[in-house]
Amino acid sequence: MNTISSIRNFSIIAHIDHGKSTLSDRLIQATNMVSDRDFKDQMLDSMDIERERGITIKSQTICLPYTAKDGKTYYLNLIDTPGHVDFTYEVSRALASCEGALLLVDASQGVEAQTIANLYLAMEHNLEIIPIINKIDLPSAEIERVKNQIESDLGLDPDKIILASAKEGIGIQDVLEGIVTVLPPPVGDPDLRLEALIFDSHYDAYRGTIVHFRVFQGTIRTGDTIMFMFNNARYKVEEVGIFQIKRVPQPQLSAGQVGYLIAGIKTVSDTRCGDTITHANAPCDSVKPGFKLAKPVVFSSLYPIAADNYAELAEGLEKLQLNDASLVYEKDSSAALGFGFRCGFLGLLHLEVVQERLEREFGLSLILTAPSVQYQLVMKDGSTQIIDNPALYPDPMSIQTTREPFIRATIIIPDRYMGAVMKLCLDRRGNNTNYQYLTNNRLEMFFELPLSEVVYDFYDRLKSITQGYGSFDYELIDFRETQLVKMDILINGERVDALSQLVHKDRSVERARTACEKLQEEIPKQMYKIAIQGAIGGNIIARTTVSAFRKDVTAKCYGGDISRKRKLLEKQKAGKKRMKMVGKVMIPQSAFLAVLKTDTD
Repeated sequence: MNTISSIRNFSIIAHIDHGKSTLSDRLIQATNMVSDRDFKDQMLDSMDIERERGITIKSQTICLPYTAKDGKTYYLNLIDTPGHVDFTYEVSRALASCEGALLLVDASQGVEAQTIANLYLAMEHNLEIIPIINKIDLPSAEIERVKNQIESDLGLDPDKIILASAKEGIGIQDVLEGIVTVLPPPVGDPDLRLEALIFDSHYDAYRGTIVHFRVFQGTIRTGDTIMFMFNNARYKVEEVGIFQIKRVPQPQLSAGQVGYLIAGIKTVSDTRCGDTITHANAPCDSVKPGFKLAKPVVFSSLYPIAADNYAELAEGLEKLQLNDASLVYEKDSSAALGFGFRCGFLGLLHLEVVQERLEREFGLSLILTAPSVQYQLVMKDGSTQIIDNPALYPDPMSIQTTREPFIRATIIIPDRYMGAVMKLCLDRRGNNTNYQYLTNNRLEMFFELPLSEVVYDFYDRLKSITQGYGSFDYELIDFRETQLVKMDILINGERVDALSQLVHKDRSVERARTACEKLQEEIPKQMYKIAIQGAIGGNIIARTTVSAFRKDVTAKCYGGDISRKRKLLEKQKAGKKRMKMVGKVMIPQSAFLAVLKTDTD
């Protein structure tokens, strides 16, 4: 049995694309966890969507046995974390289970916005940090410049920096030795009352909920009766074990160890991330300080294309919510699309990932409504309403003031892009509060922006105008007064509630025009004209028309008097008019999606 002094719990934190998954791959190979034949890249990214997008979405765990230079065998528990700003809550849960962190910095890109954000997260948990400069094999690597950045921007000791290239396998041995020598072992007494923290969980169709947890005090064995402190639910442990790519059952797990437990937990809602596990007959005194509950900031409604898939969508969301603690949803209905769910997300990438997982893992075809944020409405009778759904927008005459959420954005760029970034943010109603030079050509800019302007395509635009060098991180600050209007889309005079949006008054005409043009491209021609209009209340602010198919009814008239042709054309016109009166326009799914993808270029 491994003693507590031979355990190291650590995670790898970095900005997106700085090489976390590749480094974890090399650590797995260096400790001979996987034979070369079974090895594949992004070993810990188990979902197809993670491999395709090259991002990590879920925290993953693996226990690596390593024999150090001093001859002792250590057990290194690597808790892999996502790097994207939308998944910060995953990072915070994983960090609470660690004693140390490897801070990865790209040798060519240097310190970026989320490097700093993740470092602060690690410092809040009092973790020991080992800085690593990765990708030193790149021709564009500037090792000395990045060393200076780590010292000046992050305040870390430059002598402790390890140089590595995860792709080429350079410096991996130094990293393993650093983990063993620099990071502290966990503290805890295996004989005290059980105290363990849930940092993740996932659903297995055959075994129920599988809980990922870290033991801080005490020991947990197969057959024990445990209790979750959040809801006092009690279960009998069927299996405990550690992760070594596959689940490896163990007789027990004691203080300091990271592993999983299976206890026939059938309901998804019983396992709350950040909850404390203890023994039912001898509970611990207090709950471990949990995590901040993740607050959704972007809201959208999901509807199944086929109405009879509603039950499958409900089941899919329930199972996804287990893997994803931050997804919130409630029932919703729409005149155009039937029954669905109103969901809250951490950001647009999170929304895309949830949509893609529902489509892949549960075989559903979905329609999304335009993403929206939460607005505060102060009514004339003094009450306050919070709405995120255009369908719930009250009569404008009863509203005193409206407020929208603002964020503080931190953008780090090479200074040559300052003008382009400034223009982008000012176009989005932003306000530049401050900027400072981090080094002689790298600039950190601070903006206060309305969240609703960032939700659309801000991140994509930032990446394109800075040629991929811009990095972006944000936090919510407060609600501020705004001029909000509800923009409706009318198709042949009928309001389509699923296409309604809440927008700022100054942007409404531009938004309506864009939506009408997109719909014009997507809606197929009918035998009669289709008018597509954007409206605020009774005012039409934009319009496009889908022209009609036209059969050549005069083809068989050779020559003769013009009145013969006119008679046939008038007959056709009357028939189209009659058809229009009874005609309903079928709006394809692609039209709903096209309205979401607003490119303002």
